[in-house]
Amino acid sequence: MNISALFIRRPVATTLMMASLVIFGVMAYWQLPVSDLPDVGFPTIVVSASLPGANPDTMASSVATPLEKQFTQIAGLQAMTSQSSQGSTSITLTFALRRNINNCAQDVQAAISQASGQLPHNMPNPPTYRKVNPAEQAILLLVLESKTLPMYTVDDYAENLLGDSISEVDGVAQVNVYGAQTYAVRIEVNPKALAARGIGVDQLMQTIQAANVDQPTGTLWGVHKAYQVYSNGQLTTAAAYRPLIVQYNKATGAVVRLDQVAHVINSVVDDKMEAWYYAHGKGSRAVILAIQKQPAANTIQVVDDIEKLLPKLRASIPASVTLTTMYDKSLDIRAGVADVKLTLGLALILVTLVIFGFLKSIRATMIPVVAMPLAIVGTFTVMYEMHFTIDYFSLLAITLAVGFIVDDAVVMLENSYRHIEMGEPPMQATLNASREIGFTIISMTLSLVAVFIPIIFLGGIIGRLLNEFAITLAAAILFSGAISLTLTPMLCSRILRDERHRRHNLLYRFMESLFDRSLKIYLWLLRGMLKARLLVAILAIATLWLTLHLLATIPEGFIPAGDSGHILVATQAAEGISFGSLVKHQQALAKMVGNNPNVENFMSLAGGGPFGATNGGDMFFHLKPAGDRPLTTDQVISELRPEFARVVGIKAFLQNIPPINVNGKLTKAEYQFTLMSPDTAALYKYAPMLTDQLRKLPGLEEVNNDLLIKTPQVNIVPDDNRAQILGVSHQAIEDALGLAYGQEQISTIYDPQAQYEVIMEAEAKYQRNPEDLSLLYVTSATGQLVPLNAVTHVTKSVGPLMINQTGIFPSVTISFNVAFNYSLSKAVDEIQKTAKATLPPQIITQFQGAAQLFKEAVINMGILLLVAVVVIYIVLGILYESFIHPITILTALPFAGLGALLTLMIFGNILDLYAFVGVIMLIGLVKKNGIMMVDFAIVERDKGASPVDAIYRACSVRFRPIMMTTMAALLGTLPIAIGIGADSETRRPLGLAVVGGLLFSQFLTLLVTPVFYVYLEEFQTWLKSRRHRRGPPVPPAGLPNADSPALAAGT
Repeated sequence: MNISALFIRRPVATTLMMASLVIFGVMAYWQLPVSDLPDVGFPTIVVSASLPGANPDTMASSVATPLEKQFTQIAGLQAMTSQSSQGSTSITLTFALRRNINNCAQDVQAAISQASGQLPHNMPNPPTYRKVNPAEQAILLLVLESKTLPMYTVDDYAENLLGDSISEVDGVAQVNVYGAQTYAVRIEVNPKALAARGIGVDQLMQTIQAANVDQPTGTLWGVHKAYQVYSNGQLTTAAAYRPLIVQYNKATGAVVRLDQVAHVINSVVDDKMEAWYYAHGKGSRAVILAIQKQPAANTIQVVDDIEKLLPKLRASIPASVTLTTMYDKSLDIRAGVADVKLTLGLALILVTLVIFGFLKSIRATMIPVVAMPLAIVGTFTVMYEMHFTIDYFSLLAITLAVGFIVDDAVVMLENSYRHIEMGEPPMQATLNASREIGFTIISMTLSLVAVFIPIIFLGGIIGRLLNEFAITLAAAILFSGAISLTLTPMLCSRILRDERHRRHNLLYRFMESLFDRSLKIYLWLLRGMLKARLLVAILAIATLWLTLHLLATIPEGFIPAGDSGHILVATQAAEGISFGSLVKHQQALAKMVGNNPNVENFMSLAGGGPFGATNGGDMFFHLKPAGDRPLTTDQVISELRPEFARVVGIKAFLQNIPPINVNGKLTKAEYQFTLMSPDTAALYKYAPMLTDQLRKLPGLEEVNNDLLIKTPQVNIVPDDNRAQILGVSHQAIEDALGLAYGQEQISTIYDPQAQYEVIMEAEAKYQRNPEDLSLLYVTSATGQLVPLNAVTHVTKSVGPLMINQTGIFPSVTISFNVAFNYSLSKAVDEIQKTAKATLPPQIITQFQGAAQLFKEAVINMGILLLVAVVVIYIVLGILYESFIHPITILTALPFAGLGALLTLMIFGNILDLYAFVGVIMLIGLVKKNGIMMVDFAIVERDKGASPVDAIYRACSVRFRPIMMTTMAALLGTLPIAIGIGADSETRRPLGLAVVGGLLFSQFLTLLVTPVFYVYLEEFQTWLKSRRHRRGPPVPPAGLPNADSPALAAGT
């Protein structure tokens, strides 16, 4: 059967089919969204709860624990971590990938409702939740600054104008505010003035609450008209609160106004947090908007839509407020996509030159040049139907496909060309060639696609990351196979001519002479190898052992960050540091960064940032484009570390932002190792010890932990006897303390666009020392004011600044980075050994985030490698109806693997995720040579040739297509191996693995595979001779020609 005959004889139908493929492919391409990475988000929900004034212990026990007990009952919950700090709790819930995020949100809301009865009654608001995607980073950072307006006014424009407007843009998921300065009226009371006038803080609160009201006032229903009754009793500014009468003496008529006992100011909700923006060596206070897109949204389209909106928004804010774009992720994506497209173009050119170099004919070269773009365009239709995006992985798959998709067309073209050189007319030559080679092309295509089947079904976050890559590449290969059986033979029959008798130029004669000499040298070596088969077998076995040894010893990594151009810094000062001192320390770091020529701009957030603790903050550096700076991202980090270390009193932890965040939350380093135990005494004792031990391990950097339990604190211990005598309850004591030092919200200002808080606390100068507590008075049951120190005594100690839990157990997480090109697998093993030697049995340990996924990936990748080989064997066995021939074809794999691993080691790379994909691809690539040789040898064997003669003739005839396809694949991957474009270093290991594996295996497999073919054919003949003596005769070994009536013959 000749599949191609129908298309050869019907050129119009074939042409129209290809034209329709182009039309639909181009339409699909223009509708594909553009992003940096595939949509790999996993269901994550963050629950937040607040109780102003509550210490971390109270937040953990009374807020976090009741919620966590309800959350543990939700199906599909994979991980739960919580952070409880002063007045707030944040719980991160990570669910199984199979769960829908919206259904998870419903379950979380139900759990919050179930826990509401167990939560403190004085919480100002019930716990809230938000759906997040840890894998998604901000696509746009907008900065608002003003030299004249107060920060709460700038924040109002940021949150209520820009934030709300941008949230309505299609594709925007959420707008986060960094350095929020939400407006609030702050009443800073003077304890001395209150005591002198006999006013308690609780009485002052009640007076203010009664003065600021906004209640429904009803309607007047007249005979003919109805009147709405309007009475606005709201006080919206500090000036409106100052004249409030808080005490009136009926006897004397004297009044005490609020400004006589308190300092009332227009302020912000959180005055212990500041954001700064630095550019061109200058910095200023700012409010920063971080915009995240929805999953699968087109990043470039979303950014473009926001940019179109910005001129209108700029016109809506005062001229004194400047709106600046700090970071635009779409620029990185555009540059990255353009670089990958450049790599794709170079690959196309190099592959075209290879074909021309072997065929020496422009007419012949044009045939695969037409086939390549058609296969790529057809792939876009599959990407569209699968809801893929144009991103680094899909474009990388298409770039790699260039070297593969040309193979099928080259094999068909070369065989047709050979038949024409034998004197056959072009039409008949193509018919004969397609009949002869059709099964070979099907075998090559299906066996190569089979390599990616295990990847397609790979689970977890790695599976999601590689799924798009594998399907895109498989689709391109399938389209290539289909085109090589339809369009390519039709073009061969119309375009190819016998050019043997034409007068050729010097280049043609040189290439022909070079090929003839190469073939003669190869055949001379092959004859020698066929005579020394035992030596070749020993060499192959040694190669297999060395490959397995290198695979077990080569350093392993995960997803490389590459030259991302972005640096995240977590800062941590001493526990108990004042906010003013923290700001000064962080500004000292900022000054160093401002002087660095590699940094374009950066933001600095002090106090309670994304990392949670009030004794630290974070910084985000946006570097200049790669071409405008001399150092890579990692080199900039190495340069800044010693500079930051010179700033006494604050630690800075720098990390190159990974391309995909799998931790569910921001951390001080890329990898995490968590210790858990219900025994907090043991946990808090051994966690610092293990941290110190890990700092001594080579290859680990930025080792730190999140244990913060040495914060200075004062303990108010009630004297129960005296308190009862004086009529002071514990509730009254804690209420007074909360109003004076807890920054409690005592009232709400309602605005048409937002709600604002009225906050009460003691004046700053009365909060500086524990001795100031003696100035506070508590209201007794009889309404009398009692000095706090009359019913309590004060002790000093240390306590937690933050309490962390993993699951339902207290935990300490140790974060660490791995040195450049240091084996992550080795680091993981060393950490486990050190932990086992250091920790007692009651402490449970586990890796979190990227480190946990890496451990799972190492196991999965080993299984994936084995499954890929098994799947190819099964596919080849089915195609050839033989148990033996697939083994012959797969003998090239150890040589390819050895070449890939050696190349990675020579160029100083590790076996990371990209390199591993390259090794998987090699499995599919190198067996093509074996298929072409074995196919022809089987036909020769059917004609009666001996195994040695059959494989010798096969190698002689198939030498040119083997060299062409290998060189095409090699040069098609070469631009990736060289590393062209921005952040090409991340993709380079993949290219090196493929190029190194192909180079090494090409010369050896051309000699080793024939030897194994002879060995296995002789073994197969021996088996058949034994069966022949025991029973009826069997057909000759091998698979016949596709047109033979004995199609089912073989082993």
